[in-house]
Amino acid sequence: MLAKAAKRVALEVLGWVLVVGGIAALVLPGPGLLAIFAGLAVLSQQYEWAERRLEPVKERAHQAAADGVRTWPRILASVLGASGVVACGVLWLTQPPAPEWWTLREEWWLLGGRWTGATLIISGIIAFALIVYSLRHFRGSDLAAPADRTAD
Repeated sequence: MLAKAAKRVALEVLGWVLVVGGIAALVLPGPGLLAIFAGLAVLSQQYEWAERRLEPVKERAHQAAADGVRTWPRILASVLGASGVVACGVLWLTQPPAPEWWTLREEWWLLGGRWTGATLIISGIIAFALIVYSLRHFRGSDLAAPADRTAD
C-alpha cells in the first residue's frame, strides 16, 4: 500500500514538473510542447482532466513540428538556433575569464557554472533530435503545408 502511494506521488510530481518545465520552455530554449505533452500523459493516468487535454496538446505539438520544417529558411533557423544553444553550453563549460568589456563583478560572468553549460548542450542535442524527427515525419506532409497558409 505504501509503495502504491509512493508511486502515485512520484508520478504526480514528475507529471507536474514536466508540465511546468514545458510551460517555461515555451519561452526558453527547449521542447515546450513536447514536455507539456509528456507531463499530461503522465498525469492522465490519474486525472480525467489531463486525459481530455492530451489530444489537443499532441495535435498542437505535431502542427508546430510540421510548421518548423515547412520551409528551408525555417529549418536553417532551427539548426542555427540549436547550434547557438550548444555553443553557449560549450562557452559555459570552458568557463573563460570575463572579457575586458564586462563591467560587472567577475563572479557574475557566466552565472550557473558548468551545470548550466551541460543543460544547454543537452537542450541543443534534444533540439537537433527534434529537428531530425520533424524532417522525417512532417516534411512534405499535408500537416506541414496547410492550404490556407502561404510559404515563407
